[in-house]
Amino acid sequence: MWRAATTLPLALLATACIGPRPEAPATTAVVPPPAWRTALGAGEPIRADWWSAFGDPALSSLVARALANSPDLGAAAARIDEGRAAARLARAQQTPLVSGSAPSTTGQTVSPFGLPSDAIGAQPSVSISYDLDLFGRLRQATRAAQAQLLATEAARDTVRLGLASSVASGYITLRALDQRLAVARQTLAARAEGLRIARRRAESGYTSNLELRQAEAEYHATEQLVPAAELAISRQENVLSLLVGDVPGAIPRGVTLDQLAAPAIPDGLPADLLRRRPDLYQAEQTLVATDRSLDSARAAMLPNLALTGSAGVVLSSALANPIAVFSIGASVLSPILDGGRLGAQADAATARRDQAAFAYRRTALQAFREVDDSLAGVRRSGEQATAFAGQRDALAGALRNASNRYRAGYSAYIDQLDAQRGLLTAELSLVQARADRLTAYVTLYQAMGGGWSRAEADRVRR
Repeated sequence: MWRAATTLPLALLATACIGPRPEAPATTAVVPPPAWRTALGAGEPIRADWWSAFGDPALSSLVARALANSPDLGAAAARIDEGRAAARLARAQQTPLVSGSAPSTTGQTVSPFGLPSDAIGAQPSVSISYDLDLFGRLRQATRAAQAQLLATEAARDTVRLGLASSVASGYITLRALDQRLAVARQTLAARAEGLRIARRRAESGYTSNLELRQAEAEYHATEQLVPAAELAISRQENVLSLLVGDVPGAIPRGVTLDQLAAPAIPDGLPADLLRRRPDLYQAEQTLVATDRSLDSARAAMLPNLALTGSAGVVLSSALANPIAVFSIGASVLSPILDGGRLGAQADAATARRDQAAFAYRRTALQAFREVDDSLAGVRRSGEQATAFAGQRDALAGALRNASNRYRAGYSAYIDQLDAQRGLLTAELSLVQARADRLTAYVTLYQAMGGGWSRAEADRVRR
């Protein structure tokens, strides 16, 4: 009675001794900007299968293969299983521990008359122990484990989004390389025709061998573009094969680069982004986990009340009747002098919480920057593609004029050569600009969360 009556006052005294709970630094607060620096007009909600908006079934098939076979996603799923086991273990610490034992003995006794007899005995028993967790040490540890599990699940979603984005941008790069190869082959065919004309004119004595040598040099300069593009295509196919979890091999194609559709601009304000990116949710739940771990470390500095009990029977051939035994007890453990161990653990937990708070702020600022960069990339790459298309058309007209004048003998071969070089450069630049524009959309969709939401993640989790 006296022990129970003094437990609460001692606990209140201990609570006052550990001091106030430290708050996270004020500099870790996140304030979203009111709007994006680059505005592209009204947008649309992001679909979970946003890559299908490019209008290429081959791309959608590649993404599906990657999501099904990627080793990175498999490893992320295994980490979730580990986190679930850790959460179950933390919850189990809050439940009573029941154990049983049944020791047996054998021996020999001697009666007062000197007659020996065998004695066989056993003492089966059941014991139970339960930590009442008065100040929430175990409860907060369980909450920390659950928050860490949510962070691990969000990390898996981050890997999934990054994988889909890598496949989409890698496929766009592959189609751009295919287009570069087509341009190189078309240009090589034109160079071959130019070389044929130059050779015929040189053989007839109409021009000097200088024009012939220039035509030969230009043909071979263009010729090397073909194997270079083929090598780049082979390497890019191997990159995509790795992303989809397969050995190196050919990648199925769908529509051409020019036929890939430009998706709609995703909508959303900066404040919405905090709820739409899995990496931000991961950082947030990591912060929650460290915060709950801090509470658990502080609770460990307070008294702890545990209940124990056991019951059993004593069985023996030497006894006429079994003997029942039982015990019930309670213990209050409170740190008195530990050399500062518990205080150091609490300080370390505070530092880890502050690190997580700063990490969350940095992740948020990084997310805001990525979206603004992506919005600007979509706009500027589109403007570049338009400019390169105009340049390509103008140079194509200039090449026609130069070729006609050269065939008619009104201009030197160098004029046609300059026009051919300019057109090749413009066509390759246009291919790259179109690829950059489509890749900018991929980057934008990834920066905006790729259709991820907390509500959808909770629904899948349930």
